[in-house]
Amino acid sequence: MASILSPFRRGYRHLQYLAHEQPVIFYSCVLGLAGPVLALTVPVVRKNWLGYTPAEPIPTSYPVPKRPRKLVQGYEDE
Repeated sequence: MASILSPFRRGYRHLQYLAHEQPVIFYSCVLGLAGPVLALTVPVVRKNWLGYTPAEPIPTSYPVPKRPRKLVQGYEDE
């Protein structure tokens, strides 16, 4: 059983070493691992617990009125 967990133990000890000796690399690893986790969990949390609903989509065309058009007069359009 110990042989199965030994890669994880070595990885944990290496992260401890990096945290003390090279904190920049350690924190870049932490942020790099946190990004995908947050990308998967934040939308679910916003939707279920915070009641977030997406905004209505922006119209892509101008609505044409359902009435006859008025003729333009007075601007020398004749």
